[in-house]
Amino acid sequence: MSAPVDVLVYAATSAGVCAAVAAAETGASVRLLEPGSHVGGMTSGGLGYTDVGDVRVLGGFATRFRDAVARHYGVAAGLYAGPEPHVAERIFLEWLERAGVDVVFGAELAAVEVHDGRIASLETVAGEQHVARTFVDASYEGDLLAGAGVPSAVGREDRTLHGESFAGRREIVPGMHVFPDWISPFAGDPDGRREGPLLAQIKPDPMAEVGAGDGGVMSFGYRMCLTTAKDRIPFFRPDGYDEEYWELGRRLFAHWERTGTTPPAGRLVGLEENLPGGKADGNSLGPFSLSVLDGSAWEYPLASRERRAELVRHHRDHAAGFLWFLASDDAVPESVRSEISRWGLPADEFADTGHLPHQLYVREARRMQSDTVLTEHDLRDGRIPDDTVALGSYHLDIREVQRTWRWVHEHPAPVAMVATEGYLSVPVPRYGIPYRALTPPRDACSNLLVAVCVSASHVAFSSIRMEVQFQMLGHAAGAAAAMAAAGDADVQSIDVAALRSRLAEDGQVLSA
Repeated sequence: MSAPVDVLVYAATSAGVCAAVAAAETGASVRLLEPGSHVGGMTSGGLGYTDVGDVRVLGGFATRFRDAVARHYGVAAGLYAGPEPHVAERIFLEWLERAGVDVVFGAELAAVEVHDGRIASLETVAGEQHVARTFVDASYEGDLLAGAGVPSAVGREDRTLHGESFAGRREIVPGMHVFPDWISPFAGDPDGRREGPLLAQIKPDPMAEVGAGDGGVMSFGYRMCLTTAKDRIPFFRPDGYDEEYWELGRRLFAHWERTGTTPPAGRLVGLEENLPGGKADGNSLGPFSLSVLDGSAWEYPLASRERRAELVRHHRDHAAGFLWFLASDDAVPESVRSEISRWGLPADEFADTGHLPHQLYVREARRMQSDTVLTEHDLRDGRIPDDTVALGSYHLDIREVQRTWRWVHEHPAPVAMVATEGYLSVPVPRYGIPYRALTPPRDACSNLLVAVCVSASHVAFSSIRMEVQFQMLGHAAGAAAAMAAAGDADVQSIDVAALRSRLAEDGQVLSA
């Protein structure tokens, strides 16, 4: 068993790093357990071009990170939306070392021991036991809160639950991320008249009624760091590449060719040098992209560790295969192939993972359900509660949830068409994230704080989920965890006014 510490943080996401450093800077002894071998989560795992929203909400550790990026490149703060991935990780590692945080890699959670509503210890898959006074779950998946028996939710709720207008299954409407009409989902029938086996990359289950809760989560994918540098790694055909897996893409390109609407290559991936070093943050753009929409993301949050590993491989193969498909398949227009082929994977990024990012973009998984649940109303009304510990501002930003199919009743017989559903983007004003959203119900667990999977609805979480928000929420959770440990207090009973004062002294923005 490892030596007990005051604060134990699970998962070295950007929220986890900030929580660990914030707690350590109070004088607490801190251990950071990371299931993998890198720190920074998506901030160092491919999401270089970081969405911010209203920059006036940035403070605390989000501003500290922004300033560190500016110092590294010798530019004004905010000139770059984010650093190169290896630079982000280097900054986080320097923070952890300077703060004296004990970082343990390869520490995947296996079990949580709870006594009288308090976490006594957690055990890793490697069999190591870790004891602390206070714990912080900074994972994207919410595995520690689930192991502690804290209530949580996954996926879209029914509109009637919180009275949210954007909850539940969405209407299928036109848009950049929506599949065009008249593309058959059937492998053996390109006209969509005779039902048969579905093409790959299509979720087979029927859609719920509009507005109904179906448990669907936003699609996952990889954000790909790309470059045109001379030493770039060419896109490659991944092992097990299946030609049939990409037939849907061929049909889409054929449709675009017929209608004269083929987008440029840059619009398919995001080929724009928006990172330092002449690099691009390859994003999921359009109806056929780096995002995987076959329903595997729906399975991931509650899957076993073995099944999750399979799903991660599926997403990695999809990302590498998508780039290879665009660069090499004869069905892709030559203009797209030639432009994509100017790019490749950077030689100085992700060397230990084949130059592919080390972090899957888990856009949402579990969400804690506490006594306070943030909803669409809190965000759209711009509410700033008295116990606010960070501000948010980014759009309600729900990425595509599923690619499925439907019958369209045309004369003389119905026609089956591929359909993409779930995407929306709705502006919100600045709003407050209250301390109560970071704490479990008191009768569930009294020594755990949650920095990522906060208590929110699916709709509200779609705005909160930005990395800068996680940095600020990690800051708040770490400072609160240290206060609880020092006073041997329940996390629900700490002096929130004192916490807010400390956060304000550290530069956190707490009012609009």
